[in-house]
Amino acid sequence: MPELITLGETMAVFNPASSGPLQYIADFKRLIGGAESNVAIGVSRLGHSAGWISRLGDDPFGRFINNFIRGEGVDTSRVIFDEGHPTGVYFKEIRASGDVTVYYYRKGSAASTMSPADLDEDYIKNARILHVSGITPALSDSCRKTVFKAMEIAKASGVTVSFDPNIRLKLWSGQQAAGVLKEMARYADIVLPGIDEGEIMFGSRDPKAIAEEFLKLGASTVAVKLGKEGAMAVTRDEEIMSPAFDAGPVIDTVGAGDAFASGFLTGVLEGMPLEQAVELANTCGGFATTIVGDVEGLPSRREIEALTGTKRLIER
Repeated sequence: MPELITLGETMAVFNPASSGPLQYIADFKRLIGGAESNVAIGVSRLGHSAGWISRLGDDPFGRFINNFIRGEGVDTSRVIFDEGHPTGVYFKEIRASGDVTVYYYRKGSAASTMSPADLDEDYIKNARILHVSGITPALSDSCRKTVFKAMEIAKASGVTVSFDPNIRLKLWSGQQAAGVLKEMARYADIVLPGIDEGEIMFGSRDPKAIAEEFLKLGASTVAVKLGKEGAMAVTRDEEIMSPAFDAGPVIDTVGAGDAFASGFLTGVLEGMPLEQAVELANTCGGFATTIVGDVEGLPSRREIEALTGTKRLIER
């Protein structure tokens, strides 16, 4: 069974061939994007086993996504192909500054019909980590029930629950999100929020205050993502401020948070000290911003070693 299990929607992503307003872009490259599968792929690239649970349309985009994720070494045996609902898609708009806006076409998608009946309890019980995000419960009532059921199974079985709030205001309001995500946080052992999410959930942009709120809800470890400032990791006994990793010019920030999560959770799987796990997370997050695409910038272990100078990369 995979060490890390996750569940959520993955879509076909259309990246523009050039920067500028989307209405004037004619050429696109088809890729994939989904926060949870991004984390699974990131963990797989760093040398650990991962599995992804979802629904896909029984259509060309669904088959493309499943084949891509499976090709990255992630187990997709619990993916259900749905003949009655399509695979979701979204388009990116990239400005010259590197700012990214996304446009979703996912209402009524196959993934939005996920239900608790889709879950294989033994599959979750035998994992070491269940990773969930705040995107899934925003998709539908049945998705909300599914993610809570998955967390209940994990908690009852002693599986570590990792939670990234990942608030998407195009899917629901901040007020709606805050209430549901606080309930999700009560199941979480590890929480990986950003500053904006902390502000929406708790009305604060102070990373220490945000971390303390999640600790009060029951988390044992909180790593607050601070963008260019790096990250703050807090437990009940430890507080670490880790600087961001400068991997080069920022080209595409979408997926950086998922790269951070994959690095941090790899550190957890390997029993790293907190400081080392956050450093790995920051390195992965920094590297991801230098490459266009949600998953294309997720680094391999070899690339991490080359970036940090722990092993020389032989190019010729």
